[in-house]
Amino acid sequence: MTSKAALFALLAMWGVGSTACLPAFAEEAAPAESAVKTGKAGLVDRVWTKADGDLPGVMKIFLSDGTLVQDSCWETHRLSPWELTSDTALKWNEDGMDITADIVSLTDAELVLKLKLGNDAVEEKYVTATVPYVCPDMPKS
Repeated sequence: MTSKAALFALLAMWGVGSTACLPAFAEEAAPAESAVKTGKAGLVDRVWTKADGDLPGVMKIFLSDGTLVQDSCWETHRLSPWELTSDTALKWNEDGMDITADIVSLTDAELVLKLKLGNDAVEEKYVTATVPYVCPDMPKS
């Protein structure tokens, strides 16, 4: 009986059966294709804040793992899958709906997207975020 208890203790210490959930294994198992589909130089792994508009703190972060982080000073953040569809276009999914956008221009300091929203096209201009940044106090009514 003590040998069974010792074996169980060793297995528990080694974490047998629990390692499949570790992120390192997920990354190793994932094909490198996702990095290629989302690997537009200058676009990924950078915080972009909206330069136009009157509401502060709108931001997009295109992560190289295919996750788009969207946030603002007044809304809850959103995580969405995204990918490049060509050298000059990308898409992401919001609430089951694909949003497509053309990359009008991309520099180290500026990103301009033309979003295709139904029959309309909306141009949005983003700049790289300044650090540190804190959302301004929003007036409470």
